[in-house]
Amino acid sequence: MQSKKVAMEFCEKCGSVIVVRDGKARCAGCGHRQKKKPKIKVSEKIKQVDAVAVIKSDQDDIHPQVDIKCPQCKHKKAYFWTMQTRAADESETKFYKCTKCRHTWRVYR
Repeated sequence: MQSKKVAMEFCEKCGSVIVVRDGKARCAGCGHRQKKKPKIKVSEKIKQVDAVAVIKSDQDDIHPQVDIKCPQCKHKKAYFWTMQTRAADESETKFYKCTKCRHTWRVYR
């Protein structure tokens, strides 16, 4: 797959991206009109996506397995994943799901 080079121009007043429509360049942030001739053009063929489909799956095999004892059934294997559940300056929360009984629990660091 070949990558395309994308050129961008920025506003000389506020630094926001310049948007070119109908041959006229205007700042997306402050609305300042560029005096120089724009070097880039926006294709009118670009389509806007109104919705994105999210497919929920019950497949746990996408998560890695670790050796840890389930507090409910005492099985020794579980899937795990991490998620930021508190402030950004605090460590993430580690979640576990037993491979046998499907019990889910979390461990804060």
